[in-house]
Amino acid sequence: MSNRSEPVPVTPDLLRGWGLPDPGASKNSRGRGFVVGGSMVSPGGVVLSGEAALRVGAGKVGVATTPDVAGVVRTTFIEAGVYEWPAGTKRAPRGWEAELDAADAVLVGPGLDDAAHARARLEAIAAREVRCLVVDAFAVGALPEMDRGRLPETLIINANLDEAALLLGREVDDPMRDAVEIAQTWDAVVHCYSAVAAPSGQRWRLDVGGAGLGTAGSGDVLAGAIAGFAARGVTPERAAVFGAWCHGRAGDRLSARLGLGFLARELVRELSAALTEIAPHAARAADQNEDHDRDENPQERNT
Repeated sequence: MSNRSEPVPVTPDLLRGWGLPDPGASKNSRGRGFVVGGSMVSPGGVVLSGEAALRVGAGKVGVATTPDVAGVVRTTFIEAGVYEWPAGTKRAPRGWEAELDAADAVLVGPGLDDAAHARARLEAIAAREVRCLVVDAFAVGALPEMDRGRLPETLIINANLDEAALLLGREVDDPMRDAVEIAQTWDAVVHCYSAVAAPSGQRWRLDVGGAGLGTAGSGDVLAGAIAGFAARGVTPERAAVFGAWCHGRAGDRLSARLGLGFLARELVRELSAALTEIAPHAARAADQNEDHDRDENPQERNT
């Protein structure tokens, strides 16, 4: 096992020093994300994740969900390209398999409510040429049944304490230490609770967020933010750190204004403001480019 360094505290100065990719001149230069998930029980999960990816600067987002959920997603997330993927099929339907291959980051798990369904989705995605896979929620629980060699080389796992316990085969004793064990076992970058760990043993400690983040849909926002940074071309370790920090900082900002009881949809809307604290010029440029694209191409929102 690799020698573990002391956890690096994640501060705004650290993130400013890392910097973010130049947003470029249009949405096409800011990366493409793709979210796979959703169910009748949790139809909003993919919406929260997809919008979070856009709020942290990704240029385009596609969503694949079941036909009974697709209509809800189309009316609530008008910026996304929405694709129907029936639950009983193991392969991604023809016609948009290319969307998976073209995505810079694919997120699987938000809103899924069935372990077998989640595994089928993972297996189908593993058969494609996915550049970066972010695994969340029920899809994390399906990982122990998967061969790591079949999954994409670049893998990010976003796990809560219960999901981390499934990967460990025991309860979480110390999120920081146990995140490293998961990262090395799965050769993946891992975010769990307040820790981000890489297979090398390097660790980062997050000191943002609070009790308000414990609300329905919050994890979907977090996973979407991580996927959004990965889609922009940020390295897996830094994508997890940036996403987790922006999620936690968004919670801090809302807590200061509203106290306990804010909603996940409000977290999504606060992500851009949190990002502006650490990358003000990039965030403003991203907003200006998005406005320019919308003005020039009003029919291209979903392309």
